[in-house]
Amino acid sequence: MDNKSYEEEDEQLARALQESLNAGSPPHYNGSIYRPLPFFFPSGFRICAGCKREIGHGRYLSCMGTVWHPECFRCHACDQPISDYEFSMHENFPYHKSCYRELYHPKCDVCKQFIPTNRSGLVEYRAHPFWMQKYCPSHERDGTPRCCSCERMEPRDTKYVTLDDGRKLCLECLNSAIMDNSECQPLYLDIQEFYEGLNMKVEQQIPLLLVERQALNEAREGEKNGHHDVSETRGLCLSEEQIVTRILRRPIIGPGYRIMDIITGPYRLVRQCDVTAILVLYGLPRLLTGSILAHEMMHAWLRLKGFRALSPVVEEGICQVLAHMWLDSEIISGTGTNVASSSSSSSSSTSSKKGPRSQFERKLGEFFKHQIESDTSSAYGDGFRAGNQAVLRYGLRRTLDHIKYTGTFPY
Repeated sequence: MDNKSYEEEDEQLARALQESLNAGSPPHYNGSIYRPLPFFFPSGFRICAGCKREIGHGRYLSCMGTVWHPECFRCHACDQPISDYEFSMHENFPYHKSCYRELYHPKCDVCKQFIPTNRSGLVEYRAHPFWMQKYCPSHERDGTPRCCSCERMEPRDTKYVTLDDGRKLCLECLNSAIMDNSECQPLYLDIQEFYEGLNMKVEQQIPLLLVERQALNEAREGEKNGHHDVSETRGLCLSEEQIVTRILRRPIIGPGYRIMDIITGPYRLVRQCDVTAILVLYGLPRLLTGSILAHEMMHAWLRLKGFRALSPVVEEGICQVLAHMWLDSEIISGTGTNVASSSSSSSSSTSSKKGPRSQFERKLGEFFKHQIESDTSSAYGDGFRAGNQAVLRYGLRRTLDHIKYTGTFPY
């Protein structure tokens, strides 16, 4: 090639290639490697891998184990020639780095930006184990709130509702949230019917109160007995006489997506039996509220049936088993099919006559089951797994009989 400008350009390209090769290993992104693009300028008989025509004398590229006309080496995404010194590979196809980034580089579900690479050049992100919401590691430290129900982080383009105690609630969970005592009563009747279907009817009328977090914590402090080793108490089965502040009317959502105008009133608990009341935290979705209520109802049933003092693992474990069973029945019945809930030793059954649930509510129910199944605590997690294994093997009735006489799960 006699043209002086071509010679100067070739020298510049050769220097650039040498500098790229001396720069060390290219960065890795999600398993794809950004490699330097070598340029060669010999003469001879070559067949272009793109157009399948002879290259002949002139400029060509040597990469991916073959040779190309420069205009034939194109991005698999935009079909434009790749003239950069670095490109990306995915499934044996070349991409511009920018095209690959748009197609395959993960974006944060919170800030909606590309998730940055770490010092090793790798994309590093966090993901919720159930929802698989991907987000930058920095959001775990920058105060980004999570929904107190589903645990998903608040995206930048979405506004979560702020409850009066500082909890955040996403709009999907808010859609079925139980906000006051009157809203909770139909759910309470459903739980009672569920227990009757298991031949475990609770004979006494136990007051159910929907309360704020402060009232729940104060009532917990007033209890002499009970197992409260969880960081966030969301339900209580009370045995002591107390005065509890309950929510009387559903609050409204005011400016800034904040809960306003909560109307509360005192309620005196009188001891007429071994259980004085069941308290449940307000502002949680129906399925989560129901699972908490089913758990606390089991505490009440155990006390009213004269079960002796049980270890936290056994008592909390079997209560979690009943909460899990109720969620199971609700998820199945929510498909529009009447499904009986029964133990293996009982012929009685009850069917939930609810209409079909939304796809999100069914998914939410599966998440609450997942929370129970994957709990890492000794009492609630290990206790559930031991209790659930016993119920699956021996049935609920035989398991309860064994607990009553031995204080342990059958194995």
